[in-house]
Amino acid sequence: MQERSWNFDNSYTRLSSHLYSPVETAPTKEAKLILLNDALAEKLNLPSEDLKLPFYLSANAFPPGSNPIAQAYAGHQFGHFNMLGDGRALLIGEQLTPQGNRYDIQLKGSGPTPYSRRGDGRATLSAMLREYLYSEAMHGLGISTTRSLAIVQTGEQVIREDIHEGAVLTRIAKSHLRVGTFEYAAHIRDEDAVKELLNYTIHRHYPHLKEESNYALALLNEVMNQQIALVVEWIRVGFIHGVMNTDNMSIAGETIDYGPCAFMNRYDPATVFSSIDTGGRYAFGNQPAIAHWNLGCLASALLSAIDPVKEKAIELAKEQLGKFSEIFNDAWHQMMARKIGFTASDDNVKRLTHSLLDILKQEQGDYINVFSHLMDVDIPDDSIYHSEIFIKWKASWEELIKERSLLKQDLIEVMRKENPVYIPRNYLIEEALEKFTQEKDEKLFHQLLRLMKDPYIFKEENKYFQQPPLTGDDRYKTFCNT
Repeated sequence: MQERSWNFDNSYTRLSSHLYSPVETAPTKEAKLILLNDALAEKLNLPSEDLKLPFYLSANAFPPGSNPIAQAYAGHQFGHFNMLGDGRALLIGEQLTPQGNRYDIQLKGSGPTPYSRRGDGRATLSAMLREYLYSEAMHGLGISTTRSLAIVQTGEQVIREDIHEGAVLTRIAKSHLRVGTFEYAAHIRDEDAVKELLNYTIHRHYPHLKEESNYALALLNEVMNQQIALVVEWIRVGFIHGVMNTDNMSIAGETIDYGPCAFMNRYDPATVFSSIDTGGRYAFGNQPAIAHWNLGCLASALLSAIDPVKEKAIELAKEQLGKFSEIFNDAWHQMMARKIGFTASDDNVKRLTHSLLDILKQEQGDYINVFSHLMDVDIPDDSIYHSEIFIKWKASWEELIKERSLLKQDLIEVMRKENPVYIPRNYLIEEALEKFTQEKDEKLFHQLLRLMKDPYIFKEENKYFQQPPLTGDDRYKTFCNT
């Protein structure tokens, strides 16, 4: 067995110096390790004895071979362009595993950087616990995501609306390249930096594109397909990102930045939980359109690399982005077909899926439990299962199964791979965070972590976690905590 060790390469620091800034951090008051993801540490081949000494994960010291930087990027935030950057995060290095995989190791909440814009650069313990739980839950659900390696408590006070305990989260990502990274390079009119980023991204994430004649157009297509696949997966489990700004859209196709995110309980495409999304821009049902819009921003940033003649570049980009709706709709219908047990979507299956969603909205059915009901999983009772319109729909579904000489058990096997029995319910997350931070009671937090390691398998002892909020969550709000 190969000895576990830090093995940094830091390739990002070999790019244009416009794209990042070196950072020296102010030491935290103290450093106390409170969470460590041992399985992830092993996957990264990181030395466990070093991780248990929390000074490396609090930016009080840096591991051998590291080169701490803050990355520069821009972003359209709620449709408005801003120059941004890592205002409270620090990329300490890129860990190379024995298998040749490369992962960014980033400290979030480690202190101010040149991009902090008068912010304190710190993070609250509650917000970092929230990201840890959400990212690991998404991983358990089989959805592409950044991961959480550790949380270190800093012993400092962080002031937001109230006074909070401070913490640093160690985040792991395939990279932290964003749509906003390309927007930044394009905005400073550095065509060399755009091309440098383009070549770097293809080399790091999509080496199969090296055979393409037009790198920029090929990358736009690849990122489009990655984002379509990701958003379809979000929709599959009822996830609402909450702040799909272009700086929160990963070029590597991972879910990144768990700020005002949440899971939908009662089905409604207009569902919004973010306190700052007053217009519903990032509502559950708007996520595909926003992904398309964000890809348009990426295309604009890549125009100079797509073709030296701007009009030709625009034409090629529009042609590429024009394929979005067809590809997305096909992927969405295939996913929804599997959610009700069919391996392919046709007109009859499409009618069933659309009518089921209409019924769910009308009857305010729980988006997770209704599919568990179809899989004959024991779930909390709900009025929707006794409504005439749903009973009629279910009879049509069973009739189609019979017409096609299929076995319901075979459909259930298909459904089990698509429909989680458990999600981290919003009210349970809030209860877990409050108990952890206010009462120093970690039990519920760790129960949720364990639950989400295997969310597709029903266990009698976990029935409590299937319960939607008894009073609904129409008034539930999430916050950025910045």
